[in-house]
Amino acid sequence: MTKNTGTQGRTEQPKQNPSVLDNLMPLIVDVAVPLGSYYLLKDAFGMSTFAALAWSSVVPAARTVWSLVRERKANGLAGLILAVNLVSLLLTFVSGDPRLMLAKDGAVSSTVAIGILLSVRLGRPMMTAGLKPFLVKGDAAREAAWARLTSGVAARSAEFLRKERAYSVVWGLALLAECVARVVGAYTIPADTMVWLGTVFLLGAIGIGVVVGGGLAIEPMEKMLTAETEAEQAGQPTEAAVAA
Repeated sequence: MTKNTGTQGRTEQPKQNPSVLDNLMPLIVDVAVPLGSYYLLKDAFGMSTFAALAWSSVVPAARTVWSLVRERKANGLAGLILAVNLVSLLLTFVSGDPRLMLAKDGAVSSTVAIGILLSVRLGRPMMTAGLKPFLVKGDAAREAAWARLTSGVAARSAEFLRKERAYSVVWGLALLAECVARVVGAYTIPADTMVWLGTVFLLGAIGIGVVVGGGLAIEPMEKMLTAETEAEQAGQPTEAAVAA
């Protein structure tokens, strides 16, 4: 019996320790794929703004519908990206000079940024959708520790929640800054230069989100999560014995 239990534990191990790609998948699917596909289709393949936005809306639309059908709840990031693309599709009908067209590209990142910042204000940081899987790593004990820390019952809850909000704020401000830089550049820098410089601005914003968000929030949150998990596990045998 003991051997069977050990074997079962070993066979279940891969499920509890997903790869880094698995942990980042929500953020990749909800943000990186739609944004990346938009710029790829528009800049690399020469599609019109309308066509690029339409095709890049497929993934967030599918994710939103899937969340509503399977999970019976709306996926915040996917829904926001879908809404941004739909609004941007309407904006493509606005005629104007090339600089206006370049400035309009900032509508995607700016709307996402505003949505993220509003979610922090409402107490439901949107970037947590990608942050949580990365920190929890599919481990049940860490999942329980996350629940305690975010519910306010743990000693480190207040600090943990501040870091959670800070992570979304960093990404929101980075994307908002990217939008401002793109709009300013559209009217002050030659249009031919802005075609590729806009992509540099976006990559820079993503880099800031990863580096600053990682140092300001991810590292301390991971330490608090690990400490909370270890503290709970230290008292687990006694609790299990009492329950038995």
